[in-house]
Amino acid sequence: MGEGKQGIMAVQLPSQNPIEQFQAKYNELASVVKAWLSKQSLPVEAAFVTAASAAQGGVIGAILGNLSPDLQPTPPPGVNLDPNAMATFNQAQALTGGPLVQARNFAVMTGVNAGISCVLKRVRGKEDVQSSMAAAFGSGVMYSLVSGMGGPDVVPAALTSGVFFALVQGGLFKLGQQFSQPPTEDTQYVKTRSLLSGLGLEKYEKNFKRGLLTDTTLPLLTDSALKDVSIPPGPRLLILDQVHRNPDFRRK
Repeated sequence: MGEGKQGIMAVQLPSQNPIEQFQAKYNELASVVKAWLSKQSLPVEAAFVTAASAAQGGVIGAILGNLSPDLQPTPPPGVNLDPNAMATFNQAQALTGGPLVQARNFAVMTGVNAGISCVLKRVRGKEDVQSSMAAAFGSGVMYSLVSGMGGPDVVPAALTSGVFFALVQGGLFKLGQQFSQPPTEDTQYVKTRSLLSGLGLEKYEKNFKRGLLTDTTLPLLTDSALKDVSIPPGPRLLILDQVHRNPDFRRK
């Protein structure tokens, strides 16, 4: 009986995490949709992307609206407010409205942003900070118009919101580029890292960087150069031998 149970247990496979299953299905569906969109015309792609992003934004806005139902400001009953005070209430309601209000605001903001980004990417053939800021400007203008947060001065408020959205998204785009791009220093030591890894001398990579011995200096390496960056005699011999025997490292 014990052997039988062990045999049964041996063939049982561990169940996959439901979250991992959902992520795998989502990525698979996203790949299919992306491949389908690449074959469509610009109007079809822009309409689909705008609608899909608006739906996502609407869901997020509805959730946020449900999280803060008690924060919705309302003017005192029976009190006639001057236009400036009413504009202040409208601005506050635009930011802390109920689920339907926030769903509408976020749907417009995300949908317009995604639609403009899609069109500019297809027309210009690239996605850069200019396209990102242009899309954010359009979404900011539409958000201000739909939410009514601009008060009586509709056009100036809409333009101000557009500029604010553009500056924020442009800054975030640049910040994301800084974090996503590898440091310039790493790209200058690709061959050096490969050389040291093959010899088991990875710990001396910092010595190469300290002496600015980049990939372009590998064909010029000498014993004195390695000695200057405090690499011991044994590793120096191994490094020089590998450089002289491997044509990839000798090539300028």
